[in-house]
Amino acid sequence: MLRLPAEWEHSDFLLIAWPHAATDWNYMLDDVCRCYTDLVRAATRFGTVIIATPEPDAVKERLIAEGIDTAKCILAEVPTNDTWARDFGPITMVDENYAPTLLDFKFNGWGLKFASDKDNLITRRLYQSGVLKGDYANRLNFVLEGGSIESNGRGTLLTTSECLLSLNRNGQFTRNEIEQYLKDAFNVTNVLWLDHGALAGDDTDSHIDTLARLAPDNAILYVKCSDTTDEHFAGLQAMEKQLQQMKDERRVAFKLYPLPMPEAIYDEDGERLPATYANFLIFNGAVLVPTYNQPENDNAALATVQSAFPGYEVVGVDCRALIRQHGSLHCVTMQLPGQSVN
Repeated sequence: MLRLPAEWEHSDFLLIAWPHAATDWNYMLDDVCRCYTDLVRAATRFGTVIIATPEPDAVKERLIAEGIDTAKCILAEVPTNDTWARDFGPITMVDENYAPTLLDFKFNGWGLKFASDKDNLITRRLYQSGVLKGDYANRLNFVLEGGSIESNGRGTLLTTSECLLSLNRNGQFTRNEIEQYLKDAFNVTNVLWLDHGALAGDDTDSHIDTLARLAPDNAILYVKCSDTTDEHFAGLQAMEKQLQQMKDERRVAFKLYPLPMPEAIYDEDGERLPATYANFLIFNGAVLVPTYNQPENDNAALATVQSAFPGYEVVGVDCRALIRQHGSLHCVTMQLPGQSVN
């Protein structure tokens, strides 16, 4: 039987999509490319990175110039709208031998907010070109982004009602129908819904990976707001109470690790951006954690992540560039397990 592995299980590849001048990054392209270079430098210490880009030669030239081992990179030439690989990339199921099945869900730009025609084709193009291995499963009749679900690999799925019940995603379905779809699609028995918590400036309608993340040994790391004057206080307090009542597929309560909130970050128009430490990336014995040049909060977040992931290498990655387009580290990456199994 196929199952959805936890993100702390082994992944053969990490998928990213490189920024270019035809994306929304154009106005700050140098800054964001430096961030992506740092990400690739960190990630290639722990595995191979697939880089989807319409400009593979230029990207390779940049990586070489930055001293990055391109033998740990696979440059895949595909057209892209943007760079949020977590949400358009394949969601990988594995069988008992860890052989992969790539579930290709519909990506519609987070509820028809942004153009997604090219990004919605990336999984198929990578599969058809032979970059991705395994079985391909067409799920294009259902809108689902990878950042909207979390799996513990044993039968529990964590998600948010604000995102999955968005009318511009699968508005024809009820909550019960969507829950049953998730159980059938991912062979899980326990779907947990967070009904509270949302970050200002979040274009995703409260993706779970901005708010609460599953971790080994039945743990959840989550964003905690302690400032009673902050606009997030009431919603995140309600979310915390809901997390305290949740149980896994064995009816065992979770151990909770509160993450600090970064100090408020605003864009040039004065809009608050959805900065969060919950948007970390787990990759082959490492946890890459977004940082925002806020030493006290950054260090506290890194220490909390280390507590929840004993024995893992915890690495901070400056994501001040990524947050300017309302996303962070987990949003721009997608793990690809099972690729070495033929």
